[in-house]
Amino acid sequence: MKITVILGHPGKESFNHAIATAAVEQLITAGHSVTFHDLYTEKFDPILPLDEIPKHGKVDPKIQQYCTEIVDADGLVVVHPNWWGQPPAIVKGWIDRVLRAGVAYEFVEGDNGAGLPKGLLKLRAAVIFNTSNTPGEREHTVFCDPLQLTWKNCITDLCGAKTFYRTTFSPIVDSTLEQRKKWLIEVRNVVDKQFK
Repeated sequence: MKITVILGHPGKESFNHAIATAAVEQLITAGHSVTFHDLYTEKFDPILPLDEIPKHGKVDPKIQQYCTEIVDADGLVVVHPNWWGQPPAIVKGWIDRVLRAGVAYEFVEGDNGAGLPKGLLKLRAAVIFNTSNTPGEREHTVFCDPLQLTWKNCITDLCGAKTFYRTTFSPIVDSTLEQRKKWLIEVRNVVDKQFK
C-alpha cells in the first residue's frame, strides 16, 4: 500500500518525531511504500490564499504535489500534538490547502455546498496519533475530545476514509522513558493492524 505520513511538530527531539519515526519504520518493514512529510522541516506554508479556495482555483505547484500524493494514497497517518484542542497551525494549513474540493471531496451536481460532500480519497484507513499533557479522562469529560470530533466527523469521514483510528498519548510532560517505549510499541502495532 501507499501510505502518506504527515508530521506536525517543530521539535526534532519531540515524542511526536519518535512516533512518526516508529510508524514510518514499521510501515516500511511491512512492505508499504511510504511518503513522509515533516511539515516544519519542509517549511510548509499553512496560509490558504484566496485564489486556492475554489475547486478549480490556482494551486501552487508545491501544494499540487501534496494533493497528487494524497489522491494516490491508500492510507494516511498524521502525528501532531494537541494544542488548545486543535492541531498546530501548520497541520491545519495542510488540511485547508491539501484536503481541498476536487481532491479530497466534492459536492454532488446541483449542490452549492450546503449538503454533505462526497469523499474522493481511496484511503483504506486514516490513523491519527496525538500527544497531550491533559489526562485522557479530563480531555473527554471537560473538553469532549475536540480532536476526535474534528478528525473523524469533520475531516476523514467526509473525505472518504474507510476506517478511522485515533489515539492520544498523555500526559507527555511527566511520562517515563519506559512508558514512552510502550507507547512506541503501540504505534507499531496500530499501523500493522490498520494497514494489512
